[in-house]
Amino acid sequence: MDVLLSPQPPTAFPHQYDPNRRSSPRPMSCYNANRKRKAEDDIDEMSVSPTNSPAVQIRQLGNRQTKKLRSNEITGRPLPLPRLLETLDVTQLRTVLQTICERQPEIGEEVVKSAPRPTVGCSLEVLRGYYDKFREAFPYGESSSDYTYYRVKQPLVALLEALSDFTPQYLPPIEPSANVSLQYLDGVTKIIHSLPQWESQSHRHHKENAYDELSGAWAQVISEASKKGAGFLLHSGGWDQILAKHNQESGGRLGAAISSMSANLQWVGGRQGGNNTMGGQGSILDELMAGNFGSPVRVGPR
Repeated sequence: MDVLLSPQPPTAFPHQYDPNRRSSPRPMSCYNANRKRKAEDDIDEMSVSPTNSPAVQIRQLGNRQTKKLRSNEITGRPLPLPRLLETLDVTQLRTVLQTICERQPEIGEEVVKSAPRPTVGCSLEVLRGYYDKFREAFPYGESSSDYTYYRVKQPLVALLEALSDFTPQYLPPIEPSANVSLQYLDGVTKIIHSLPQWESQSHRHHKENAYDELSGAWAQVISEASKKGAGFLLHSGGWDQILAKHNQESGGRLGAAISSMSANLQWVGGRQGGNNTMGGQGSILDELMAGNFGSPVRVGPR
């Protein structure tokens, strides 16, 4: 029983614990074959790898392009101010600027200070634009004087209001140059000559009032010019003759201007030698004062 119950050493294979036993060597050819097969498997795995396949490369390139396009995407935004101003015509730009100046008077004052002074040519061009609108308002065909007047009354009043606003800009002391003032007055007086002479006396007051306003403006410019030593300009520039023609065409409604011109040119004539004659001929001032301007010119000695 003791023999049966005593522990027995584990049964082992004969060669498991034999230190003198050598394992059989593996052939070199098998080793090289296994190594070669492993390298080929690695190459196959790389060729079929999802990251190295052409489809994945194209997809990755497409993703990069998509990201690039997304980074350049534009969204809606207002037009920049310089581009917006390029789209506005003169009338629209003037309307926008006028609206801003009316809302913010300080901006209007800054515009007045910063804007260049209008030239005579620009001012006359604006007034001729009003005159053209007035002429375009006339009805076609034969119409009564009253119907025509009421048809063109609105543009007529707009023209005269513009003239009343522009004229003070060219009077002293705002305009220091007498020659500039006279050029403007010459141009606007021609415009007033072109206005129709209405049959009804009640419709004539527009033109008559315009003549009265211009006559005072002429007189003021002539008087200030003589004070500044520019009286010689009035005579040498032929303004006495120009004014005389205007007075004749207006039907004598520029009397104040004629009186101022006569007085100041007589003063200039006194400085030049005390007479108002030129080459033995009576000057235009003599004819103006005598009321004979426009009469036939005498030829030969008196």
